[in-house]
Amino acid sequence: MNQITFALAKGRLAKKAMSILKEIGIVCTEMEGDTRKLLFTSDDGNYRFFLSKASDVPTYVDYGVADIGIVGKDTILEENRDVYEVLDLGFGVCQMAVAGEPSKKELLESGRVLRVATKYPYIAKKYFEKTNRPVEIIKLNGSVELGPIVGLSDIIVDIVESGKTLEENGLIVLEHIAPLSARCIVNTASLKVKHEAIRDLLNKIESKMGDLK
Repeated sequence: MNQITFALAKGRLAKKAMSILKEIGIVCTEMEGDTRKLLFTSDDGNYRFFLSKASDVPTYVDYGVADIGIVGKDTILEENRDVYEVLDLGFGVCQMAVAGEPSKKELLESGRVLRVATKYPYIAKKYFEKTNRPVEIIKLNGSVELGPIVGLSDIIVDIVESGKTLEENGLIVLEHIAPLSARCIVNTASLKVKHEAIRDLLNKIESKMGDLK
């Protein structure tokens, strides 16, 4: 079998992904424990794994450096790369939402230009274009909840999990954009060249996810 290469988003996502792969018999001992290595090979030599920043995973898959990527749906939407999204892994569940002070609900429906603070400018731009509302998007890299509090923005577009952070800062979800979770993406060429091996692997992963639910 041709070696299959995975690009994994560093951190919790990679750990969860590797635990699922281990359940279906893919073991990578050198990834276990504390290491600063970035590139690994499975014990049977059939799979390679490398760890990268989440936002780079779709790029590696798009360019064919990785056959398969495991990353959050938010990253897939924001990076907008030419990849196949083939499987919802069902963990890391949250949502992309528009949030702000309760009084901003009326402003959202007014048709006036909205100032939107976000770490996800592409997602925000596409959403407001689709809903035909004019916006000025302000890219932030840190806690976007601060935007409305200090008057930088009217609203925010961000990931919402429990909603606790919003609540503590006087904000609420105003509109839902998209459900998010960890997803499997595949390089378009790899799916043709290594179709049987990749499809078999994805079927095993999907079956295991069903067992874990």
